[in-house]
Amino acid sequence: MTQIAGKTIFITGCASGIGRGLVKHAIQHGAKRVIATDVDSAGLGKTAEEASKLGSGDIETHILDVSDKDAVYALADSIQADHGGADIVINNAGVALFAEVNEMTYQDFEWVMDIDFWGMVYGTKAFLPRMIERGSGHIVNVSSIFGMIAVPGNSAYHAAKFAIRGFTESLRTEMVRNETGVEIASVHPGGIKTNVARNARLAQNEELLARKDEIAKGFDEFARTTPEEAARVIFTGIEKNNPRILIGGDARFMDRIQRLLPIKYHKVLGRLMGRQEEEAS
Repeated sequence: MTQIAGKTIFITGCASGIGRGLVKHAIQHGAKRVIATDVDSAGLGKTAEEASKLGSGDIETHILDVSDKDAVYALADSIQADHGGADIVINNAGVALFAEVNEMTYQDFEWVMDIDFWGMVYGTKAFLPRMIERGSGHIVNVSSIFGMIAVPGNSAYHAAKFAIRGFTESLRTEMVRNETGVEIASVHPGGIKTNVARNARLAQNEELLARKDEIAKGFDEFARTTPEEAARVIFTGIEKNNPRILIGGDARFMDRIQRLLPIKYHKVLGRLMGRQEEEAS
């Protein structure tokens, strides 16, 4: 079992959504210190303000671009020097891109991979060696339901989230084989009520850009789980040392479907989505 109370916890992507929920849950449940990071200073400040009312643990906020390897390592070194390192690391920061492969620019593809995938790699490797040295620690990497199934128009996001899943599962087997005492988990949220869709980049075609609000609204209707509930499920999974943490009934359903129909699941999903659109109209 991994305890939250009394621990130093490092979290990325804390200005809103799941990240904000994680900070609040950690403080409410006795974390000694939460080191919350994001590129959005205003959102990060709001997270700290809300969380500070829920418990007595310290909250440190740092402006951090997770795609900047040197900055991630520098902050990890600072945390080691000031606090003896982090007990739990949650690599949560992420962005999305809605674009078909033929329309997607390399610049946008690299933007997604730099934040979602490389940010996770930097956050893992910056803290991992010291965890191995002391024989304890917990690293949690947030993938997605889209790290298990794929749909049209999200290839860059899928590439990042499938990669997070593969990286994390391989790392987990290494930690077990080498008897390091370091726990590793991947998280696969379904639809969570966050700003990820509203902040997503879209392919530069007029039709898609004109439908940005419609796309965001559609995601809002699909998203059934609150960030607070997602945070609760994640920390419950951490406490139980679960290697894979599924969030929401939709994530559990997708997990079963892709296991049963690894090639044809998209046909089932297509029929379900078509039925939902008919009911909405």
